[in-house]
Amino acid sequence: MLGAFRPSFVAQGGLLWKNPFRMSATRKANVRKRLRAVDQVIATVADSGVECKALDKALALPKESEMMARDKYTVFSRYSRGHRKSLHKVPKFTKKTERTSPPGF
Repeated sequence: MLGAFRPSFVAQGGLLWKNPFRMSATRKANVRKRLRAVDQVIATVADSGVECKALDKALALPKESEMMARDKYTVFSRYSRGHRKSLHKVPKFTKKTERTSPPGF
């Protein structure tokens, strides 16, 4: 339709961002692959003999194989129900280094 009563794009397409309710097996595999890649970089830097506060903090994080599934695929969120939020709902979750949850969660 042309004119003043033409439908908007939102009315035609529905939601702008379509996030699935659960993470797919492929997304979970990619998360594990990214975590292992980060572990490998941390190990390489540690083997090179560099010493800094950020490296000490990174070495204190658990490795991908030591993490619980809850910590691999969800992050703590103060505002979410149950205080956990699925990783694919967090923007730029690959840049976050929170591999442990707060005590009690």
